[in-house]
Amino acid sequence: MSEAAYKQVFRRPESLKDVPTHYCPGCGHSVAHRLVAEVLDEMGLREQTIGVPPVGCAVLAYNYFNFDMVEAPHGRALAVATGVKRVLPDKFVLTYQGDGDLAAIGTAETIHAANRGENISCIFINNAIYGMTGGQMAPTTLIGGTSTTTPGGRDASRDGKPIDISQMLAVCDGTVFIERCTLNSFKGVKKAKKAIRKCFQAQVDGLGFGLVELLSPCPTNMKQTPQQAWEFIDNEMMATFPLGVIKDTTGYED
Repeated sequence: MSEAAYKQVFRRPESLKDVPTHYCPGCGHSVAHRLVAEVLDEMGLREQTIGVPPVGCAVLAYNYFNFDMVEAPHGRALAVATGVKRVLPDKFVLTYQGDGDLAAIGTAETIHAANRGENISCIFINNAIYGMTGGQMAPTTLIGGTSTTTPGGRDASRDGKPIDISQMLAVCDGTVFIERCTLNSFKGVKKAKKAIRKCFQAQVDGLGFGLVELLSPCPTNMKQTPQQAWEFIDNEMMATFPLGVIKDTTGYED
């Protein structure tokens, strides 16, 4: 068969650099990066995008995304993104944050940006544990979940219950779209991409604050194989963090 007979059906998105990442085998960050990049390319947003990653496993995201990036201090991504969007309202501004960042040290910035209805899109990676710093308990760690700081398991009477930050943000008047998806299956990845597109479209149309929460495997810090980490999402995480649209006032058709 001649070379002319072949048709390329899969390629690296322009919004991703052609470099290897530092993420662990089985980690969901690489999949999430790919989805964000594909949607930006398909919507023609790459040239006007400014991304804001904070401290965490995605601290080096600027090495992988092929668009302008502004690094933020730990937990302050939405504060930085607010400043960027207000100064440059014609730009497409997104944050890419983990649970230890967005739901712990950055809780205040998260809630107030959402409540103000900042016209920003947020990608929230929830793997139920602190990743970069060595596997400590996160705000999203499940009851009974073991970590370096809870070797006997998370105790609700001592540590409180896992924080469902997406449900918290849904009650804010400024939020227009919040959906929780997963990265541990082909079906889940397809649904996640659809949610990211809707979230991004809400910003393009100037509707307000949007967030997509992605349940993501963390085999290294959970001390699991990749397969076990994917099953952990299905068998345990989804019971505490059920998938689905949490809030949608965009009026867009599915």
